[in-house]
Amino acid sequence: MLFGMAEASAATPTPQQLEQFKKLPKAQQEALAKQYGIDLSTLNKKTKKGSDASNVDEISVFPRKEEALSEEDKLEEKFKPKVQELKPFGYDLFAGEPMSFMPSEISAIPDSYIVGRGDEFQINLYGKENQLYDVEVDREGRLAIPDLSPVLVAGLSFSEVKELITAKISQEIIGVKAFVSLGRLRSMRVMVLGEVFKPGAYTVSSLSSLSHALFIAGGISEIGSLRNIQLKRAGQTITTLDYYDLLIHGDNRNDVMLKPGDVVFVPAVGKQVSISGLVKRPAIFELKQNETAEDLIKMAGGFKAEAFPQKTIVERYSNNSFKTVLTLDFTQKPLDYSPQDGDAVNVQASSKELENAVTLMGAVSHPGNYAWQKGDKISTLISSLKTDVLPIADFDYSLIIREKNIRGEIEVLQFSLVDVLSHVDKDLILQPRDVVIVFSRFEEKVDEKRVLSKMAFTEDEIALQDKVELWQEYENRKFQEYIGIFEEKEELKEKDVDSLTQLLKGEKEELKEEEYSLFSRRALLKPVILKLQQQASSGDEAQLLAINGKVRYPGVYPLVKNAHFAKALAAAGGLLESAYLEKAEVTRLSQDSAEKVEHITFNIESALQNQNDQKYQLKSKDSINIFAVPNWQEEVSVQLIGEVQFPGTYSIKRGETLESVLARAGGFTEFSAPEGAIFTRESIRVKERAQLKKLSDDLRREIASRSFQNSVTDSSLSYDDTNKLLDDLAKVEALGRLVIDVNDIYNGSQTLELENGDALYIPAVQNTVSVIGEVNLATSHLFNKEMTLEAYIAASGGYKQRADEERIYIIKANGSVQLPNESSWFSVNSGTYLAPGDTIVVPLDAEHMDKLTLWSTATQIIYQLGLAAAAISAL
Repeated sequence: MLFGMAEASAATPTPQQLEQFKKLPKAQQEALAKQYGIDLSTLNKKTKKGSDASNVDEISVFPRKEEALSEEDKLEEKFKPKVQELKPFGYDLFAGEPMSFMPSEISAIPDSYIVGRGDEFQINLYGKENQLYDVEVDREGRLAIPDLSPVLVAGLSFSEVKELITAKISQEIIGVKAFVSLGRLRSMRVMVLGEVFKPGAYTVSSLSSLSHALFIAGGISEIGSLRNIQLKRAGQTITTLDYYDLLIHGDNRNDVMLKPGDVVFVPAVGKQVSISGLVKRPAIFELKQNETAEDLIKMAGGFKAEAFPQKTIVERYSNNSFKTVLTLDFTQKPLDYSPQDGDAVNVQASSKELENAVTLMGAVSHPGNYAWQKGDKISTLISSLKTDVLPIADFDYSLIIREKNIRGEIEVLQFSLVDVLSHVDKDLILQPRDVVIVFSRFEEKVDEKRVLSKMAFTEDEIALQDKVELWQEYENRKFQEYIGIFEEKEELKEKDVDSLTQLLKGEKEELKEEEYSLFSRRALLKPVILKLQQQASSGDEAQLLAINGKVRYPGVYPLVKNAHFAKALAAAGGLLESAYLEKAEVTRLSQDSAEKVEHITFNIESALQNQNDQKYQLKSKDSINIFAVPNWQEEVSVQLIGEVQFPGTYSIKRGETLESVLARAGGFTEFSAPEGAIFTRESIRVKERAQLKKLSDDLRREIASRSFQNSVTDSSLSYDDTNKLLDDLAKVEALGRLVIDVNDIYNGSQTLELENGDALYIPAVQNTVSVIGEVNLATSHLFNKEMTLEAYIAASGGYKQRADEERIYIIKANGSVQLPNESSWFSVNSGTYLAPGDTIVVPLDAEHMDKLTLWSTATQIIYQLGLAAAAISAL
C-alpha cells in the first residue's frame, strides 16, 4: 500500500512515498486520493515545492470529511425547510481533519527560541575561508563545529547561541567571520487529550504552540470547552487558555509554546447560554461562573440598531421539568438577570412602523419616507410641478391614504396638485403615517414610454428615472404591508362588491398585468380597493364607487372624503370628447333595502360649477354613467382598392351607402371587372373567425371519435390527409367577405349601408378559368367559351384517385357558388356556367376519410377563403 499501514487520517506520507505517488497515472492518483480522503490539488501544490526528506510538510489540517448521505437523506435535505440554527461560538475555527503534524519551517525563528537536542544549525564562514556547515545539536546538547571544540548550547536561547558561536569562531579562526541560522528544527511528541476531534499522540515541531496542538488534532469537539484548555507538564497544570480572549479580543498571551511530553487537555464544556435575535453575533456561548448578562451581550457583539432590548425574552428550564419564560429589560443598569445553563435569550426587534413620518410614492422625482412635523402640508413634500414630479404625472388626481383608527382601517382623501399649489385653502394638512400617491396620467406602459422617449433627457435624468422605477417597486411592496394587503394571497383576490363590479362584467380585460404602467391607477389602486372591501361590515359600507361610460379610465374607485361628482370625474381621468354634458346618471342603492334602486340624473356642467351643492355629493356604491352625445360617431372610413378612378380611404358619415362612395371615387376604370369584386367587413370577419375555430374543434372531435370506433387495422382514415386538413384550417385567415353584385349596387338596384373598416376590392379584367382541388395539376387556363367543365378538368390532368366527381362546384368571380346541371354534370357545352374569373373546385371524396361529415364543409371554406385572399393580394 502506497501510504503504508497507517490510517489516512493519521498518517503523513514520506517524501519517498510522495515521489512514488507522483509517478502513478492520473486516474490511479485520483482513486488513491479518494480512498484516503486526500485533497489531490493541495497535495500537488505541496509536492511541486520540491521538499526533501529533511523538510517538514506545510499542510497540517484539511477540512473534515462529511458523512455520505443516503439518497433518501439527500431528498429530505433538498426539500426540508431551512431553519437558521444557532451554533456554538468559535468551534469552526479549529474544525478540520488531521493530515500532518509538522508546521511550516519557513517562518522566522524568534530570538527567544530555546535550542534543544535535534535542532540543526547552518553556519556560514566567510573571510579568508568560505565554508558552509550543517551541524546538529547532539544528544548531549553539544554543537560540534568542524575544526573547533564542541559547544554546549542546549537550554540556551537562539540569540545566545548565535553570539556564542560567532565569538568562538572569531577567537579561534583569525580572519574568519560567521553567519549563524537555524535549519531543520527538532520534532517532539505531545499528547492532545479530552474533548478533541482526534485525541492521541502527535509529532510536532519545536515551534508549536498550544493552539497548534488543537489544530493538528482536528479541533475541539462539540462538547469540548473553549474556555478552559489546560496545558499539563509533568503532572502540573502550567497554564489555562481561554480561547474567547483570542477570538473576541485578539489576546494570545496564554498561547504558550509546547515542550516534549506536554499534554494538552480539553475538558467538557461548562455553562452554555444561547443568544439570538437582533444581536450582531448570535450564537451559543460558554460562560464562566462569574460572568454576567453584560458579558454575554459583549460576547454577542452588542445589539443591532433595530433591536428592542426593553422586551428581551429568556427561556429557561426549571427544576420542575417545565420551561419558564422571562421578559427582561436589558437596558437596565444594573441588570437583574444571572444567566443559567441552558438559557435561551432572544432579543426582539423594534417595530418597523414609521413614527412621525409620511411616505411619498408614485410618479414623483424623489419617492420615499419623509420626516413629519405638526402643520406639514402636501406642499411641504411637493413644492414644484417641474422638479418634484415626473413628466407623466397626473396633476388632477392624487390620493392620501390615512389610517383612521387603531385597527388599521383606512380612509382616502383626494386632491389635485394644481389646486394644492395654486390655492392655499386646498393644501391638505398631513398626519403621521400618511401615504401620498401621485398617479401617472397613462394606464399603459407603452404609452408612458412613448411620451418619455420623446423628451430630451440628460444621462443623469435617465438614470434618475430608472432609480425611481426600482424604488417604486420597493415602495409598492411596503405600501401593501402598510394596508395589510398582499396581491399573491389567493384569498384576497378581487371580489364582487354587490353591483359595482357587476357593471364592469361586460368589459374584457385586454391588457396583461405587466403591460400596465408602474404608476397607473390599476397598479396603485388595487391594494387600496381590496383593503376597503375587507374593512366593510354591517353598518359600514364599502367606500367604493363605479364610473362608466365616456370617461378616460372607467372602473371602480375609492370613495374619498367629501366625495363630489367632480372628484369622481378626476379619478376616472376626465371626460372624453364624446361625453354628453347635458345629462349624467347616478344609480344608488337604498340603505334601507338592497332591492330599492334610485336613479338620479343631472347636468354635468352644472355639477362641475356647483361643487359645494349637496345634491352632487356621492355615496357608497354609487354607480355613475356618462352618456355619449346622441348620434356621436368617431371618424369612420372605408377603403376602395383596385380599378376605380380614385382609389384610397374615404371618410363617411353615418348611413352613407356604397353607391355614394363609388360615385365619389369616380366609378370604375375601363379595365375593371366589377363582377369579380370582393367586399370585406370587420363584423363578418369576427364571425368567420369564430366559425373557423368551431369547425376545427368539431373536426378534431369527429376524427378522434372515428379513430376510437375503427379497428387498429382499418386504414380508411388517412392520417396524412387528416393532418393536412387540420393544418390548412389553422392557417386560414378569416376575410369577412360579403358576396355582393357591385353592378346592381352601382346602378341603384341594390343598397348597401357602409360600416367603419369596410373595404371594396375591384380587380382588373380576367380572362382565365382556374381548376383546383383533387386534380393532377391545379392551374389556370385561358377562358374559352367552347370548352366545357370536363374539358378544363382534362386540361388539368384529370382527377386524382380520391376526387369526388359527384360534388364538383364552381366558385364565381364574385364569390358565389354554383353547381352544374343536376341532370348531367358534363353536358355543358355552351359555357352556361363558366365565365372569366371562375374557379372549378374538385373536392376530396369524403368516403376516403371514413365518411367525415365535416370534411366537405372544411375543404369548401379553405378553397373559398384561399381564392379570395389570393385575389386581394394580387391587387
